[in-house]
Amino acid sequence: TPTPTPSPTPTPNLHIGEARSYLTGEWVEEEIVKTRPYCIMFNNIGVANPQSGIGDAKILYEALTEAGITRLMGVFEGLTEDSSCAGRIGSVRSARHYFASFADEYDAIFIHFGETTYATKRIEKLKLDHLEGIYWIGDTVYYRDKTIPAPHNAFASLAGIHAGIEKMKLRTEHEEGYEPNHFVFNEGILSTPDSGQVTDALNISLPYSTYMTVTFDYDTETGLYNRFEFGGPHVDYNTGEQLKFTNIIIQIVHEYNKDKNGYQEMDISKNEGSGFYISQGKCVPITWSKNEKKRTMFYYDENGNVLSINEGRTFISVFPDFRQDKLVIEGDTSE
Repeated sequence: TPTPTPSPTPTPNLHIGEARSYLTGEWVEEEIVKTRPYCIMFNNIGVANPQSGIGDAKILYEALTEAGITRLMGVFEGLTEDSSCAGRIGSVRSARHYFASFADEYDAIFIHFGETTYATKRIEKLKLDHLEGIYWIGDTVYYRDKTIPAPHNAFASLAGIHAGIEKMKLRTEHEEGYEPNHFVFNEGILSTPDSGQVTDALNISLPYSTYMTVTFDYDTETGLYNRFEFGGPHVDYNTGEQLKFTNIIIQIVHEYNKDKNGYQEMDISKNEGSGFYISQGKCVPITWSKNEKKRTMFYYDENGNVLSINEGRTFISVFPDFRQDKLVIEGDTSE
């Protein structure tokens, strides 16, 4: 009598009601993936440090503004009233037009306190939904911490953001047909970047200007990069914890003064360029291609494939080409 062939045991679905985050690649509730993220502008000068809530950002951007300072933009998802940043996010500062362009790539709600005239025009051109602090919506979304000197004392709360969204009648879910861009994610297991040009990356120095140099040190025990600025660990005021990232992307851009006031311009509306992907103590060269009209910004590996990165938080440095010769990515320097 023939022996019956056993039926294969079905693989249990461990992620019912979940989907992979567009921002981190981690499994989260489906509702979080459907919901538009918030892109929030953070102050980044000495008097404004440490910032509140910045450690809750899933992706953190940094780029030069004027006078050699940098500004940060956090991309947030899944915030609740239990989040450490729910009552205090900031200080929130003014927008620049290239940050508006970055926010639009995510179909995000852009949150900022003030803006340049260049940013105003770009926001209007992109039809970007935003919550701006100086106009009438400001008192709904933001509050002032009077123990800190203006203009570095404007903070948002999650309740204020929700109230502002409701008041402005902003769309809260992604548009029909929205497709995430930027990169894809490795399947579950953290992997070392694989390429013909792999180099060690244990210490990274990003000297944006003579005023601002940011460094990262790789922690072999956690597999994360610890961020430092202004001579010490960069921490979140709300938690006291240092900012840590699984991935670092350095995007080299052609940057220059836009006017006599030193406002910056970047050739990113429709352009491509080079950069580096850093994770798990290794670095590989990459390329990027942005089309602002199509709202896409992709990173690619050396073979021209969309870059596959590790699950976790990502730091993206939009680094000026005129400072590239000062960029340092190196291995163990203790010997």
